[in-house]
Amino acid sequence: MALKKTQDGKVDKRTKEYKEMCANLAKARAAQSKPASRVTKKTSGVKRTQDGTVDKRTKEGKAIHERMAKARAAQNSFANRLKRLFK
Repeated sequence: MALKKTQDGKVDKRTKEYKEMCANLAKARAAQSKPASRVTKKTSGVKRTQDGTVDKRTKEGKAIHERMAKARAAQNSFANRLKRLFK
C-alpha cells in the first residue's frame, strides 16, 4: 500500500490509507496500554522478589544460586579458558 505524499514530502492525511494506518496505530497503542491478560501459567514454584529475581532466602533459591556460582567458577576454570582460547 503506497501512501500518497504531499508536495513537500509529507504523508497526505486526507487519504483512506492514511486514515486506516492511524486507526491501526491507535488500536495497537490501546492494546499495548492495557495490562497483559492474566494467564495461569505456572512455570516453576520458585519464589521471586518484588523486582522479579529469584528469592535467595528460600531453599530453591539457594540451590539455584549455588548452581549458578558453580557454573561461573567452571566458566573461568583453566581448562575452559584453554578451550575458549583454542576454539
